[in-house]
Amino acid sequence: MAAWTWLFEKADGTEVRPAVQPEEFTTQGDAESWVGEYWKELAEGGADQVTLFEDTNKIYGPMSLHMEAAGEDAEAPA
Repeated sequence: MAAWTWLFEKADGTEVRPAVQPEEFTTQGDAESWVGEYWKELAEGGADQVTLFEDTNKIYGPMSLHMEAAGEDAEAPA
């Protein structure tokens, strides 16, 4: 059975210990749901980005944990 895990890093790629300790997930959906629930605590705890792995295979990332503030000019004119 595959294990899905997250790698937590600072913006410069330095690995950090997450503020919320994850489990090993049995599905990609479970792993993504978990990070979706705890991203704010993870970011506040010092992690800037995460990378998802299935066993030793990198699936995607690094993905930022910081929400980018959209400016009001981001909307297309009506």
